[in-house]
Amino acid sequence: MTKRTILAPLLILLGAYLLLNQGGSVGAGSIFATFWPTMFVIPLGLFFHWMYFSLVGRQGIGLLIPGGILLTAGIVSQIASLFDSWQTMWPGFILAVAAGLFEFYWFGSRNKWLLIPINILTVLSLLFFVVFSIGPILNYLSFVQPVIAVLLVLGGTWLILGRKRHG
Repeated sequence: MTKRTILAPLLILLGAYLLLNQGGSVGAGSIFATFWPTMFVIPLGLFFHWMYFSLVGRQGIGLLIPGGILLTAGIVSQIASLFDSWQTMWPGFILAVAAGLFEFYWFGSRNKWLLIPINILTVLSLLFFVVFSIGPILNYLSFVQPVIAVLLVLGGTWLILGRKRHG
C-alpha cells in the first residue's frame, strides 16, 4: 500500500469538510469530532475484510460479519456526521447488520435460511429510511404545497364540470 492510497482519501475528506464547514473553526477537536468514523470504524471494517480475503480465506468466513457491519456502520456514521443527519440516517445501523449477514451468505455456503433475516432487516431499514425522510423532504418542499393545493382544486373542479357537460 502506497502513501498515495492513504493520503488521497484523507485529503478529499478534509477538503470536503472545509467546504461544508462554511467558515467555522477548524481544529484538531472539530476534525476528530467529524471524521471519527473514517479514522476508527471504517479502517476496522476494512481490516476484517483484509484478514478474510488476504490471510485466512474460507476458514475465516465469520470475519465478514463484523467486517460488513463495521464498514457499513462507519459509512452511515460518516455521512450522518458530515451532514448532521443522525435523525434520518439511524436506519443505516439496521442495514449494517443486514450487510454483514449478506457478506456471510454471499461468500459462505449460501445457506438459504440466512436470506430471511437479511431480507427482514433490509426491508425494515429501507422502510424506516423512507418514513423518517418524508418529513424533512416535505419541510424542504413546503413552498410547493400551495401550488399543489391549487392544482388539486382546479383538477376537482374540472372533473365536476366535465361530467356535467357530458351528462
